[in-house]
Amino acid sequence: MKLGTFMMPLHPPGRIATETLAEDREAILLADRLGFREAFVGEHVTDLSENVTSCLMFLASLAHDTKDIVLGSGTINMPNTHPAAVAAQVAMLDHMLEGRFIMGISPGGLMSDAEVFGNYQRNRNAMFVEAIDMVLKIWAGEPPYDLQGEFFKVSTKQTSILEIGQGAILRPYQKPHPPIVGTAVAPFSAGVTEMAKRGWTPISANFLLPEWVKTHWPKYVEGRTAVGAQASPSDWRVAKSIFVADDDEVAQRYGKSPEGPYHFYFRQLVRKLVGFSGRSNLFKLDPNQPDGEITPDYVTNRLVIAGTVNSVVDQILAFREQIGDFGTLLYACHDWMDPALGRRSMQLMAQEVMPRVNAALAQSP
Repeated sequence: MKLGTFMMPLHPPGRIATETLAEDREAILLADRLGFREAFVGEHVTDLSENVTSCLMFLASLAHDTKDIVLGSGTINMPNTHPAAVAAQVAMLDHMLEGRFIMGISPGGLMSDAEVFGNYQRNRNAMFVEAIDMVLKIWAGEPPYDLQGEFFKVSTKQTSILEIGQGAILRPYQKPHPPIVGTAVAPFSAGVTEMAKRGWTPISANFLLPEWVKTHWPKYVEGRTAVGAQASPSDWRVAKSIFVADDDEVAQRYGKSPEGPYHFYFRQLVRKLVGFSGRSNLFKLDPNQPDGEITPDYVTNRLVIAGTVNSVVDQILAFREQIGDFGTLLYACHDWMDPALGRRSMQLMAQEVMPRVNAALAQSP
């Protein structure tokens, strides 16, 4: 099992963006030094808690300061950006990283972003499909472009001077394009099946109950089978909120109690997903469970793995036993309320937990 990281990121809204952006960069630089294989970063425009407003811009700031880690957009919210801009910016970043890039895409899940871009209560899934199809056509086609859609138009046919390069959009470093991943945030996600049909791979969100995470693998198999391809567990990335400490009391206080950043994270998500978006199903096994029972305490205790090294190893192995085999565990980054504890958790995860997890997996039948 490989180790990566995924950050939304999510910080207390009172924190200064100058500091949180530097902290998020430091987390990925540390992940690179510790041998994490991948790092995905999200984006939102209208949320002061999630204040990476462009994941591509943020990743570009890391291009020449990282050495081995593969950087991923987690995700580009496709309906909110013109396909020509996505095609050009992804291609440039892929060249800057010399192929150390994975393209994560989604319809976007933050309703205030949808509203500010004029997409609220529109068919964002249809916009998403049209946008990525246009990006792929730009990269595969020849200029001048003339792509007409329901939501977007891409054309340079009236203004091209191709002999000097005008009217053409840069193609990516990787051929035919970077690997594409999508996030899976719903139980029994039909989107996972559609991604699999197109050769894209899924990332299961860290805020889903394990019982719902396990439903993603059969949907991925369904999609790969539909196009005559073989599904491999190595294709599946699963994100999880994990905190590792040298002392169990510290682990429980920082990882589970209202004093720590994990509780803050789920307090925010409960407000967004249960209180506003009507997505309480993500946190329930019984649809008849009252929404009032979906509290930050309830969600944090159900979804955070916290403990000392041996305890976290046991919890990760139990989690994998519950959901099935997968290829990459994405350690979810949270606010460094205590920077020393945040760094130490990443260090223990990479140097102590994952070697023991993989040793145990190698010995299992």
